[in-house]
Amino acid sequence: MAEIGDPRTFPDPRMAPAEPARLHGLAAQSQAAETGQQAAAFDTEIRRTLSALLAPGRGERLAAAFATAPTAAIYRHLWRLLAQCSPESVAADRLKATVFALPVVIVAGLDAGPDARATLPCVLDDTAALAEILREHGALAGNQSFALANALVATGAIDLAQLPHLLSWSASPETALTARALEPAPIVLAGGPETVHLRFLVGSALAAPNADLLRRTDVGKWGMPFAQALGRELGAIGITVLALPRAPRTLLQAVRQGRAAQREVGAQVFAANAIRRLRAAVGEPTAVISAHRCPGAVNGGEVRLSLSSPFDPREAEGFRCPLYPTETVDEVVVMLMDFLGECRVADVRVVPGAHGDRDPATGLSLLFKGDDARAAVMALH
Repeated sequence: MAEIGDPRTFPDPRMAPAEPARLHGLAAQSQAAETGQQAAAFDTEIRRTLSALLAPGRGERLAAAFATAPTAAIYRHLWRLLAQCSPESVAADRLKATVFALPVVIVAGLDAGPDARATLPCVLDDTAALAEILREHGALAGNQSFALANALVATGAIDLAQLPHLLSWSASPETALTARALEPAPIVLAGGPETVHLRFLVGSALAAPNADLLRRTDVGKWGMPFAQALGRELGAIGITVLALPRAPRTLLQAVRQGRAAQREVGAQVFAANAIRRLRAAVGEPTAVISAHRCPGAVNGGEVRLSLSSPFDPREAEGFRCPLYPTETVDEVVVMLMDFLGECRVADVRVVPGAHGDRDPATGLSLLFKGDDARAAVMALH
């Protein structure tokens, strides 16, 4: 898998403000340390600084430390250490609230013509019923004292800039189970193929100081009834909704898991439809995976999957996979290859290197077809 290139670019380290630059330097020193003891000393200092940045009001400074990371390796190093941190204001010897989020991938379609429009408001009327399903199946390590917010929120509502504010709930066990104000993120639908969206359901649980309520990373027996109840909450006449919840996680882990889940489900929906069309029309497809530099993508790079057939030389169908700083290119390639294997696509090829965004001859989005000839299509999914 080493043959595929990493198309991303990261900020110039000379442009980072003083505080982020210091953290980046400590991370680089930790990675280059000759002994585990030296690396541990650097990591201890990083954790101390990051814990201080988790205090309320410091969200923008925390986000800046990651937004200016000069390499993917430094970003991931800081992220791993942040996952080990707690706000300095949270006492370790008192009852506290564990703040968590369930990533929910929503596959939605509108049963109408291409000009139709509809909106899912993502406001939940009966969170008590959803919470009861989680309680019944012990989804939070058997914890019974928790509540869910009544809004499905977007990634930005729980990402790095908002993390200190949300984690401040942990210091207020007396209000842990009261309703919290979170802004819902409506989903706007148009007629045409189903679309894949990511939302989060946030909650807080009252627990002992060191209780690990989020140790399970799989969706247990609660998954099916929870998905059905959430689908009924979101659905409306003429709209098909499939809600796919993931396990409750810390806010930091939920963002990472949710983004990966949305990308995986989106790729699966695209591939299932494209493979079915190709098999019905011209036979077995060829899949090509390639990395591309793309100005509009996260950190300027993405992985693309094309599906085509040598018996239909005119076009390929393509899907773009965002690359997030917490992951490697190989992780995304392996995900694509795994589900292509599950779809019984026998001819899967990986193009070495990193390539441009556009076909220079046509100016259209660049894909590769099975014969290694470049193919431009009007739209990437």
